Amino acid sequence: MGVAGGGRLRGSSGSKRQQRRRTMNNVKLTLLCGLMTVLVLRGTVGFNLLLNSGFVGGDAADAGAKAVDDIERILGEIRSDSEPDYGGLPDDDTDDAASNSTVHFTLPADASTWPYRNYSLGPRITQWDAMRQQWLSQNPAFPSVDARGNPRILLVTGSPPGPCDNAMGDHYLLKATKNKIDYCRLHGVDVVHNMAHLDPELTGYWSKIPLLRRLMLAHPEVEWVWWVDSDAIFTDMAFELPLHRYDGRNLVVHGYPDLLEKRSWISLNAGIFLLRNCQWSLDLLDAWVQMGPRGRVRDAAGRLLRASLTGRPEFAGDDQSALVYLLLTERERWIDKVHIETEFYLHGFWPGLVDRYEEMMAAHHPGLGDDRWPFITHFVGCKTCGRYEDYPLDRCLSSMERAFNFADNQVLRLYGFRHRSLASPKVRRVVDPRTNPLEAKEAALKMDAKFQ
Repeated sequence: MGVAGGGRLRGSSGSKRQQRRRTMNNVKLTLLCGLMTVLVLRGTVGFNLLLNSGFVGGDAADAGAKAVDDIERILGEIRSDSEPDYGGLPDDDTDDAASNSTVHFTLPADASTWPYRNYSLGPRITQWDAMRQQWLSQNPAFPSVDARGNPRILLVTGSPPGPCDNAMGDHYLLKATKNKIDYCRLHGVDVVHNMAHLDPELTGYWSKIPLLRRLMLAHPEVEWVWWVDSDAIFTDMAFELPLHRYDGRNLVVHGYPDLLEKRSWISLNAGIFLLRNCQWSLDLLDAWVQMGPRGRVRDAAGRLLRASLTGRPEFAGDDQSALVYLLLTERERWIDKVHIETEFYLHGFWPGLVDRYEEMMAAHHPGLGDDRWPFITHFVGCKTCGRYEDYPLDRCLSSMERAFNFADNQVLRLYGFRHRSLASPKVRRVVDPRTNPLEAKEAALKMDAKFQ
């Protein structure tokens, strides 16, 4: 009852605001009509006087043209029934023909600069490295290393605030979340699952940018923030990130350097990456987000990115293309601190992996992380939680089931169980319950041992 009543009150309030807006527009039109009448009469009389005196000067013509321009501008403002959003451009939901006809987003001729750089993620921070070091020295109970002496990592993932469009989407989202928690528990990694939009202008794949910034500032004890898309599944539970290889680097992302040189929009994958908690990373997020605000800015970014990057289809600006564009156009500022990972599957594209799991189990063992036993299987194009997908839904769901069970077997063997098959959620016991449980446990803890 309370919820329904609240809904009616909100609807009534919105209706009253619309009525007030229409009333104000009508008042403006009335005043404008009166102003136009005065201008017409005055212009007619003035023009006749000029004719009678024999003068029609340039100043008079300019004044008349200016009056016409002012009238057209005022009419355009009255006809547009929407508030301007970021950058002075109409909002996503505006379908008014007059608004669309008066807004022109001019792209740079050389497609090498993005002129709209006034969007802010929050107060500007310039001395984060010094501030963080001071905080760490004052709070020794929160070191930047874990119990094993490795840099502290915070894995961050997320999902929409509401339920999926189908029950199976929720089911596999839960499985993928459980998979990430399993990996973090085995390797001492902290994990955050976010379901909130922290910035209403940064929706969809852009929503992770303000989230990462806030987590970096809220957790100065964390050395690396690790973003992992919700549709990614850890499939090598024994593999650990080689953090020692990233000294002097602040961004680690899977990609193909040769494709980056060719300006390919798929040369990097922005669905999984590591970002060091430092001033450089905060500056990168500030620069990266400029193409993210929803509406006309994001649409214009899509056009610029399509013109700038090879092979990119026509759609609104996305975070991955924006990152590629940023690294290409501001190479001197960013690229020296970026590590493009090619030696293991920080991002493993699922179609070429899920049907080979049995072959991998027969020939190899966990802990490799590459094509022999992929670290992460990423289900790019499988929008199991949404209304559309690039691949058939049944194929996506069955493949995700295989990937989850492939990974889950590596966890279950710690307890003496295993899935009956990679296509089945059912499990069977693989260890004789009469054996010494401590001996079985010791053998099972060898996570990189080959499956028997």
